[in-house]
Amino acid sequence: MLSIIFRARQSQTRSFMSNNANVGSASVAAAITEKLTSAFTPTHLEVRNESHMHNVPTGSETHFKVIVISDKFKETRNSLARHRLVNEILKEEIAADGPVHALSIVAMTPDKWKEKLDNGETIGASPNCRGGDGSLPKRN
Repeated sequence: MLSIIFRARQSQTRSFMSNNANVGSASVAAAITEKLTSAFTPTHLEVRNESHMHNVPTGSETHFKVIVISDKFKETRNSLARHRLVNEILKEEIAADGPVHALSIVAMTPDKWKEKLDNGETIGASPNCRGGDGSLPKRN
C-alpha cells in the first residue's frame, strides 16, 4: 500500500513563478509528488514544503524535504547513490532556473524505514533558515 503525505502550511498558496516552462503552473509540490511516485513507486512518500521556515515570500514553494521509501533503492549501495537518483528525477525543479532553491532528501528501502519506525525514530523538520546569502526576495 502506498502512503503519500503532503505537508504545507494552511496559509500557503499553490503557485510559483519560474522561467522553466516544463514545470508549468501546477504546484511544485504536486509536480515533485507525481515525478517521485512515477519513478520510484514508493511505499511511503512525504513531500514537505518547508519554505515557510525561510526568508521567502508567503506562499512560496522553494524549499522542500522529501521522504521517499521504495524497493527500488535496494539496488543502490549507499545514501549518496539514492540521493543522486532523486536529484536526477527532479532535475527540472532543482535546475538553476527551476523553482526549487533547496531540497532535503531522505531515501530508504522499506526495511530500513520499518527499522527506523520500530526504533521510535522520526524524520523531523529541517532547521530554520539562518539568513541565507540574501539572494532570494524578502518575505512579504
